[in-house]
Order: sequence, then structure tokens, then C-alpha cells
Amino acid sequence: MKKIIISLLALFTLLALAACTSGEASGDKKELKIGATSGPYADQLKESIIPLLEKDGYKVKLVEFNDYIQPNRALQEGSIDANVFQTSVYLEAFNKEHNTDLAIGHAVPTAPIGLYSEKHKDVSDVKEGMKLTLSNDPVSMARALQMLDRFGWITLAGEIDQTRASEKDIVDNKYNLEIIAMDGAQLPRSLGDTDFAFINGNFAIASGLHLEDAVLLEDTPPEFMNNVAYHKDNLDETFAEAIKKAYHSEEFLQYTNENNAGFTKPDYQKE
Repeated sequence: MKKIIISLLALFTLLALAACTSGEASGDKKELKIGATSGPYADQLKESIIPLLEKDGYKVKLVEFNDYIQPNRALQEGSIDANVFQTSVYLEAFNKEHNTDLAIGHAVPTAPIGLYSEKHKDVSDVKEGMKLTLSNDPVSMARALQMLDRFGWITLAGEIDQTRASEKDIVDNKYNLEIIAMDGAQLPRSLGDTDFAFINGNFAIASGLHLEDAVLLEDTPPEFMNNVAYHKDNLDETFAEAIKKAYHSEEFLQYTNENNAGFTKPDYQKE
């Protein structure tokens, strides 16, 4: 009799383990960790997306980062399940440089890069030898240089990939501008010492600046929209679909309209 009971217990244990394994394999994961850079993308998660996911039965922990490297390392290692902070261009370059297997899910409302100044009110104020700061992140630098090219302050080489433009691609610096590249998070602090600063929207907002304070805002193209990213093996998991559903919801559209004025909306939020 004891042997029968032991055998039955062993069978039930194996069945339970099999059920758990099957649930995990099918993507039935209910505890999530989502990473984001501090600022508006973390706020979108905290104030709208995570509550929507919790209504769907998920338990979600937000992990905040202060740079553009650690969120992807954490995603590759599996210590978080998704992150929200980067463009598709940046992710492509990161994968190549770090040999990672990360993939874009979908775009999110994105705070554009802005040209900010404490000394000047218009791009027409540019003068010989002015100092300006921009991000040393290659993608953000390319975006800022494209804006400078459109202003007519510099000329970029015509045959280059515009999404990867760097200082070496400047063929004419019309006003002999002093262009200083630095960590993006430090750019708001540079305003007192420079004439103009190109500041990513998330860092501007996190520092207390408002998008409407900018001298000029970038008209953000699709390749420079920020996105939800996953490890490529998780793109089709149920939790990824749940995150997408939350971002595509009417509730999040209302949140965007009320809290993210000036942001570039992804196509699914456009009327």
C-alpha cells in the first residue's frame, strides 16, 4: 500500500512540474520586470501601463535606469523582461557592438530632442564661435547634427547615412561653432555654460525643463521613436502581447493626451 501511495505522489509531482513547465513555455508568465530610463517613460509605465497590466492579472516591478547601457544588459541577461527607452537605430547598433539578441516590439509616445538655451530665444540668434552641447550617444548625436544641418549652421556630407552622422561628417561649420559632446544626462546642467544645448526629451523633463521651453523641437521621424524592446525569443510571448495591448489602449491614449503634450505619438495613437 505504501508503494502505491509513494508512486501516486511521485506521479502527481511530475504532473505538477510538467504543468508549470508547460505554462512557462507557453508564455503564461504573470510576474514581470520592466526597465525604463528615469523620466517620462518610467512615468508612463508607473501611472498608466502597469496599472493596466495589473488589471490583466500581472504583477509588475518597474526598474529605473540612468543610462542607455544597463537597461539592455539587464534585458539580455534576463533580469528584466522588457525595457522602454531606445530607438530602433540605437538598438541595432547596440546589438552589433555587444553581440546581444534584442528586438523592437512597438513604438511609444516619444519626447523629442529639443534645442534649449538660457541665453537665446531663436535659432536666428546664432553667431560666430558660439558654444553648443549635444549628446555623445551616437544616435542622439546624429539627430542633433541633422537639426544643425537643417538650421544651416553646419553642412553634413551628402553621401553618409544620416542616422549615423558624427562630427567627422561635418564638411562645413559655417559659424565656427564649438561643438561639445557629453553624456546625455549631463546636458541640462550645461545650459549655464553654453549658448545652446540639444537635450533628449526624457533628460529634459527629468531635469525640470518643459518641452515648450525649447527654442525648437525635433520633428521626430519613425526611426527615432522610442520603443518597447524584448529579448528576441520573447517577442511572441503572452506577456509581450499584454504589454502591447496596454500601450494600444484607449486608457493610455487618454493618459498621453493629458500628460505628454508635445510628444510625438506612434501611429496607433494617431486619429
